[in-house]
Amino acid sequence: TLGTQTDYRDGEAQTDPYSPEYIVRSGSVPEILTLAILTWGRGLPAGQAEMEIIDRIREKRAWEAALPPMDSPSNVAKRLKMMEAMERKEWAYREEEIDKLQKVQMEVFKKLLQRHEENQDELHATRLYNHWQNHQKAKEEKIRKIQHDCALMLRKLIAKRKNCMGKLERRDIIKEYNDFSSQVYAPLSRIGFFPDNISDLYAVKSFCPNTFAGLCELEKSVQHSVSQFKIKAPKPKYTITKTGYIRRSGRLEAVLAQVHQ
Repeated sequence: TLGTQTDYRDGEAQTDPYSPEYIVRSGSVPEILTLAILTWGRGLPAGQAEMEIIDRIREKRAWEAALPPMDSPSNVAKRLKMMEAMERKEWAYREEEIDKLQKVQMEVFKKLLQRHEENQDELHATRLYNHWQNHQKAKEEKIRKIQHDCALMLRKLIAKRKNCMGKLERRDIIKEYNDFSSQVYAPLSRIGFFPDNISDLYAVKSFCPNTFAGLCELEKSVQHSVSQFKIKAPKPKYTITKTGYIRRSGRLEAVLAQVHQ
């Protein structure tokens, strides 16, 4: 049916409507030939603008049929007057068409300009936001540095306030060895202590591994059981039980030995 064909047809595969050949009789000018410039997709199917063109063509054909013949001076003057009026009408129509096109172009330019302004505003807003974010990061970094310096100065002031009168304090050895961050465990290099310079003091120095006499003495000090190794042979696994039954592992070892032979 027509409905089924309309639902299931492939619009992209449709071709232009068929236009049959035609023969014009002599002495006749069909009105349809005046619309030969209109083709499918270019004016067809006809819209409001195409209908106005068709009406203008009909008016022009009627005006050409109403022109007086050029057989007398009065008819020639009347014909010229009618042609001038038609020419003014044509120019007025063209001016109107130009005004319409200019209005359409102006609307298009306004839309493009508005879109361009919107894009520029969005770009400016993005740049301003990024600039504000950078300023915020710099501000937070500066505040963090100020807070760090403030805490450092407060710790220094507290340390100075503990001994504001310059009194001597006795050394608390128990407290120092109880605190793993004290000078006993972690001395500071700024007070003149460099633990890496005296690292050789902690190295074990012995003459035993360096000299032959030391090796002999070391060998004498070691027990005799350490130098004498005693290796016990592994006991064989019993594959036969007390009742005379051969275990599965024993049967498998016998088959493997036979295959190996």
